[in-house]
Amino acid sequence: MALIVAGVNHRTAPIEIREKLALASNEIAPVLEKLKSESGVREAVVLTTCNRTEFWAVEGERPASSHIGQLMSERLDADASSYMYVHQDRDAVSHLFRVASGLDSMILGEAQIHGQVRDAWETCRAYSGVALNRLYQTGLMVGSKVREETGIGRGAASVSSAAVQLAKKIFGSLAGRRAMVLGAGDVAAIAIDCLRDEGVKVAIVANRSYERAEALAEEHGATAMHYDECWNRLHTVDVLICSTASPHTIVSVQHVAPAISARGDRPLCILDIALPRDVDAEVGSIENVFLYDLDDLRAAAAANIDRRQEDVPAAESIIA
Repeated sequence: MALIVAGVNHRTAPIEIREKLALASNEIAPVLEKLKSESGVREAVVLTTCNRTEFWAVEGERPASSHIGQLMSERLDADASSYMYVHQDRDAVSHLFRVASGLDSMILGEAQIHGQVRDAWETCRAYSGVALNRLYQTGLMVGSKVREETGIGRGAASVSSAAVQLAKKIFGSLAGRRAMVLGAGDVAAIAIDCLRDEGVKVAIVANRSYERAEALAEEHGATAMHYDECWNRLHTVDVLICSTASPHTIVSVQHVAPAISARGDRPLCILDIALPRDVDAEVGSIENVFLYDLDDLRAAAAANIDRRQEDVPAAESIIA
């Protein structure tokens, strides 16, 4: 019997692969049922975020990594093994502690991953057990301890904040610019806070559920809209941030091209921080459109990690 983690992340797989392997909330239970029935694992949890999809398992009598690889390959419709990593026992424990602490994130010290680890465990409680429950409880404790006792989370330590830094490279100062946000979840809320800190007026919040858009819009003095209503207002904003949970692209060339024509020579910055991606890659070929996705955020984040890097040894000591 062994504890293992097998999966892919931003270091091992490009966004084109990660978005195919990401699991929607309604897919998690069927996938774990399939894994347990085919591999005989005793416990299982899946952690799926914009930068990783990882399966944690307590093996039964048979090794489970090959079964996890097969699940991923079927979803990818190609061999996933070249993108995967597998850690076992002590190394697996250390890996979760580093993930929960933000040390394994694309943006060092990001705060959202701690809650994502907690949510993954809670979602999969029907499939976890004594070992994984203890592991996740301790991992969350370690993550909290790292943030309390080190400066690993100081500065711009989120995907949303890094995305806003990219927008600044297009416009210089963002003060007085207008923005539209697609999505009304936690990431969208953080993005709005980051934009407002830079002097951006968040004019429109659009979401599939109008009620959620309305709640977030009211909080920030914006206008709430359904997805299908917002496109004729796109020409009025300078920045579009996309962070929906849609399983497929929702922003196409047909949506963006008319807005660009109406804007004259004014650029439009589109920040796609969703996985799977919200924006068709072809949108980036439109003149005066500056399209960035998650993999484009690394350079923007690098400028903000130097001070946090100094706290890595202290964080690693806590983890050890």
